[in-house]
Amino acid sequence: MDLDLHTKVKLNSGIEMPILGLGTWALTGKSAYQAVIWALEVGYRLIDTATLYGNEREIGKALKDTDIPRDEIFITTKVWQTDLGYEKTLSALETSLRKLGLSYVDLYLIHWPASELIHESWEALQKSLKDEKTRSIGVSNYEIQHLAELFDRSDVIPSVNQVEFSPFLFKKELLKYCQSNDISLEAYCPLTRGRKLDHPKLIKVAKKYNKTTAQILIRWGLQHRVIEIPKSENQNHIIENADVFDFKIDKIDMKTLDNLNEDYSVVYL
Repeated sequence: MDLDLHTKVKLNSGIEMPILGLGTWALTGKSAYQAVIWALEVGYRLIDTATLYGNEREIGKALKDTDIPRDEIFITTKVWQTDLGYEKTLSALETSLRKLGLSYVDLYLIHWPASELIHESWEALQKSLKDEKTRSIGVSNYEIQHLAELFDRSDVIPSVNQVEFSPFLFKKELLKYCQSNDISLEAYCPLTRGRKLDHPKLIKVAKKYNKTTAQILIRWGLQHRVIEIPKSENQNHIIENADVFDFKIDKIDMKTLDNLNEDYSVVYL
């Protein structure tokens, strides 16, 4: 399948989600606003945020200031641990919508499998779906055991599981499990926050394709049918991260990248 910046993944909810988007963790104030503006200008149509990030107002302002129709932009936000529970989750979504200046989001996620209250929150997400406050629902940072537990307690399958994912944290079994259960896997920190961009084997592959190591990391995820949301506040990097559709990593190099796994995570709770 040929991919481009406009390629979308059909979620189990029937909603289509762009395969590449902008992550906004740690982007605040003017930098958050400007990064979203730049991303939309380049052609990104997926913007990922969360209550925890504290930038929903700035992202909402960027959405208001663009001429791109609302229905062409896919917005994700998430409920944080302090807002878990049925009523608190519903209230948290209303707060997020107010800050974003939107009547709905395209995807609402439980940010972390933190406590028993996540099951109440999952019920709340289902209500939000019925009330058309969100077009699809999912989870974040869920491992196989968390998903299995959710399946035991609910007939509603998440549309998306957003996790940290890169060749250096290649969660092969989780990817297989999600794909076999019709859950789309979405990768945050696909660039390892820059910490592995100088890895010798990654550099060697990048030189072969005349690409940056960051572009190789993004393309690797895309070829595993993973939705990628690299974060950047640098205009050149935002452009560069989207320039990953004019080449394809061959099977030998994909295998080399697959074998870089070190269970290396840059995110700790």
